[in-house]
This record gives sequence, C-alpha cells and structure tokens, in this order.
Amino acid sequence: MAKKALITGVTGQDGAYLAQFLLDKGYEVFGLVRRMVNRNFENLEYLGIENKIDLVDGDLTDEASLINVIKRIYPDEIYNLAAQSFVGTSWDQPMVTCEINGMGVLKLLNAIKICCPATKFYQASTSEMFGNVNINGIQDENTPFHPRSPYAISKLFAYWITVNYRESYNMFASNGILFNHESPIRGKEFVSRKITDGVARIKLGLAKEIRLGNLDSRRDWGFAGDYVEAMWLMLQQKNPDDFIISTGKTHSIRDFLNLAFKYVGIDNWQPYIKIDPRYKRPAELFTLQGKNNKAKKNLGWEPKVSFEKLVMMMIDADLKRLDNS
Repeated sequence: MAKKALITGVTGQDGAYLAQFLLDKGYEVFGLVRRMVNRNFENLEYLGIENKIDLVDGDLTDEASLINVIKRIYPDEIYNLAAQSFVGTSWDQPMVTCEINGMGVLKLLNAIKICCPATKFYQASTSEMFGNVNINGIQDENTPFHPRSPYAISKLFAYWITVNYRESYNMFASNGILFNHESPIRGKEFVSRKITDGVARIKLGLAKEIRLGNLDSRRDWGFAGDYVEAMWLMLQQKNPDDFIISTGKTHSIRDFLNLAFKYVGIDNWQPYIKIDPRYKRPAELFTLQGKNNKAKKNLGWEPKVSFEKLVMMMIDADLKRLDNS
C-alpha cells in the first residue's frame, strides 16, 4: 500500500515541488488548502500535477479542522510548509504572521498527538532565525539564534515547539533549517524572482527598471527542487533530528544582478536599478551562509543545482512566460 503524505502549503513553491517529488516516489499525496473563493493552483499547474493531488479543506489556525483532516487521512508523514512566508510583510502584519507561523504549528502538532502520534512530522524552519549572529562566519546547527523580524521570531517559536513535542511526547518531529531556496515558481515578491522577472522584462523591452532595497545583503541560495528531497530524507531516518539545508556558499544581491543581466547580454546593470527605501528592512539581516556537513553525513544529501544554473533557469522560465503572454 502506498504511503500517505499530507502537505500544508501545497500550493506554494516548496509544497508544489515536494508534492511532485513524493508522487514520483509513489506516495498518495494530500494537500491542505484553506477554503476561499479564489484559490491559486498556478504552481501545481506549472509542474503538471494539479490533478494528481487530493486537496482537502483545512486551516492551520483552526485545530478542529486539522483534527478532522488527520482523522480522515491518517497520513504516514506530514510536511508543514504553510506560512506567511514573506519577511517584509511580517512587520506590517505581525499578529497574523505569528498566528499562522507559530500557533498554527502548535495546533498541528497537538492534532497529531491526539489523532496519530506515530505520524512523522516535518517542520519548515528558516535560516532567518539566526539573524546577524556569526556575521562573518558560517551558521551550523549549534549556532545561537537571534531573529531580526516578526517572521523569524514566529518561526523560532515553531522550531522550539517542534523540539518540545519531540522530547515531551516521543513524537517523530524534525526541523529543516532551510537557507534561501528559489525556483521558476518563486513568488514575485521575493527578491530573487523580482530580479529574474525584471531582467526578463527589461530584455524584452517591457520594463525599464527594477526597484530594490539593500544590494549588499548576502544569502546562501539553492534550488527548491533539491531542498524538498532533504525534507523527505529527514523523515526516512531512524530517529528525528534537526538539519541545516544549504549550499554552503554565499552571494550578494549585486552578484545576483551581475549574473542575471550578463546572462541576457547586458553588461552594465546599474542604470536599470533604482534603490527604493520601501524595500529596506527595519532591522536588516546582512549575511546568511549555512554549513551543511550534518545533512551530507547523516542524510547523504548534497545540492545539485549551482547558483549560476539556478539564476539562468529562472530567467529562462520568465522569458518563456513573457513570450507566451
């Protein structure tokens, strides 16, 4: 009998890639979606899996709905990828961010404890929890946290409540501390996709500028399709644990711009970039770079797609979209 997996946030970037990965592994995949009038299945459609997933109504902020869903499915594995995931929005909507990203995880863990405590649970944590700790170095699983946004603070609660339920109730609950991971289906509000979409538009004569904030921020960027494999590997281990998933390399926004513009044949990108104070964070996070030794050793996981290949992949996809629109 095929394993059953429940994915929250299935319509997002990671949820769609994970669903595709699990379907290829022979899983029966269920996706939790909020009941709303206008549902967006664009990412699932992009990957051609919209009709291969069983979508179920539920809400992370409603524990009763989570209990009903889990009782109906009895999944072998649950991947919690749902979140208010845009860091900038978390300053404008801190209460909503904390309710979904923090309390939502507690409600989901409690629902699992009540209904099927043997189910394996994956929590999507984030490198944003580190803040500017060890700014000139590299972060590993023992690096202390110092979150710099309401988003990161909400995720830190989720991280520790996952550890607490693992230690308190002997549940198989693991955190994946994922560093920045992008793809052609990344939302346009994220700087990576904002750049590749903007560069494609400039190349095609559809735009004249891209508005950005801090160009000196450095991030450890990987491909989302690689990172979802690590999520699955965490739940295949004998014991639950927490892992950093990263490439181990860091690049600045300027590096991203250089590569993106050069790929479309534009050597001087400065005239196309406008610095907009609206896109600067109240509390800036300067550098994130993850040490992935533990994931390599214990999971046998390594990233396959390089930073350069990732940027080119995203621009190619945006050029194709715009050509077809």
